[in-house]
Amino acid sequence: MFACIHAQQIPADLSLPEFAYNFSPVVEENRTGTVVIDVDGCELLFGSAYQLANEISLRAKKAGPQGGVESTVSVAIAANPDAAIHAATRLPGITFVSPGEELTCLGEFPIDHLNYSLVKVEKKVADEILETLKLWGIRTFADFASLPVAGVSERLGQVGVTLQQLAAGKTERHLNVKQPAPVFAYSIELEHAITELEPLSFVFAPLLHQLCAALNAHALATNELSVVMQLENQATHERKLTLPHPMRDHKVFLKLLLLDTEMHPPPAAVRSVSITCEPVKPRVLQNGLFVPLAPAPDKLELTLARLAKLVGEENIGSPALLDTHRPDAFSMNRFTLKSENRRDGKGAKNRQSAIGNRQSLGFRIFRPPLRAVVQAEQGWPAQISAWGKRRSVYGKVVSLAGPWRTTGDWWRGDRWARDEWDVMLEHSGQQAVYRIYRELKTEAWFVEGNYD
Repeated sequence: MFACIHAQQIPADLSLPEFAYNFSPVVEENRTGTVVIDVDGCELLFGSAYQLANEISLRAKKAGPQGGVESTVSVAIAANPDAAIHAATRLPGITFVSPGEELTCLGEFPIDHLNYSLVKVEKKVADEILETLKLWGIRTFADFASLPVAGVSERLGQVGVTLQQLAAGKTERHLNVKQPAPVFAYSIELEHAITELEPLSFVFAPLLHQLCAALNAHALATNELSVVMQLENQATHERKLTLPHPMRDHKVFLKLLLLDTEMHPPPAAVRSVSITCEPVKPRVLQNGLFVPLAPAPDKLELTLARLAKLVGEENIGSPALLDTHRPDAFSMNRFTLKSENRRDGKGAKNRQSAIGNRQSLGFRIFRPPLRAVVQAEQGWPAQISAWGKRRSVYGKVVSLAGPWRTTGDWWRGDRWARDEWDVMLEHSGQQAVYRIYRELKTEAWFVEGNYD
């Protein structure tokens, strides 16, 4: 059995299909203001089909927050959806069409109201057939249904036979089900507040399992999880997990979420948990045959999360140089996997030729820099001696360039200011080029590195 719900006008902020989902999971939206639902099996919840129609009509008059559409609707129940649509759109109130008695209800309808779009007949073809029927004196559904099928087929073709079955209420088709909007947000309210991590993990697990099941059902993944915990003191504790690539493994999500919660525990007992995600397309990667395999992304992410717990989130990641003149200034960015799809070796070959054609000096930095003793003549370095655990630098300065004064971050406690020179030292007939600098605050000299 099928039930058609027809509403003349409903508020713009309310949806008739959403209202129909309260009665059946199988909903077809025929057009704006008209939906059809499959009511087979609904008798366990609402009783007989007639009781279900009364429940739909009463609930539709309620306000939106109470589950209604704030409107009077027409409800028709029939053995096939097309007969229910014709009855609901033409007859007010509640209509029950018994199986095999469709013409008793539909027979007096004008032939002009035959909804040919239900059987996917083009408007031009349907208009020609309806005009022909009027010339024959056919005015109602009953008149059309009473014509001999063989004669209709000979004169109007198979399309005419289909329209005759539609007028008689004898068409058979499946509903064009309207899929509800996917939901990627799940929440749970707890009877008792939770203060420990272990019982909280039993709350996270089913929510993440439902979330990943929804992602799998729509062939999607996510690279961002948002967790909102309502606390006993009426505060809100929010955490967001940003993943380097899309995933949909609830076990990995659970481990990452537990590690993050352990590093950032809620300040009070938890009363409810809500988890949402941002759905994206899953990551598809085709590796080359001779390219070495990289670590599994999910295992790599778990390893990074465990390391972040041990050493701190600010001390793990991928180093990136800062846009500043401060020596050795860098920051730690979140580690992400980047792949380059190259079908040939032209890119690498071009890079090699570009590097090979460019003349440049390599600079080897001493870590830590060597503390030096510098003999200066009129402020210019003349003799340098420096020793470290693994190397020593000493000799006479035969050529130099500089000084270059660099300063910065004067508002910070670790501000810097120094003078730099590039010097060529000579010792035992051998020459080498080094970079030295003098800290202006302490007047100390250092050898920073040498040029190759």
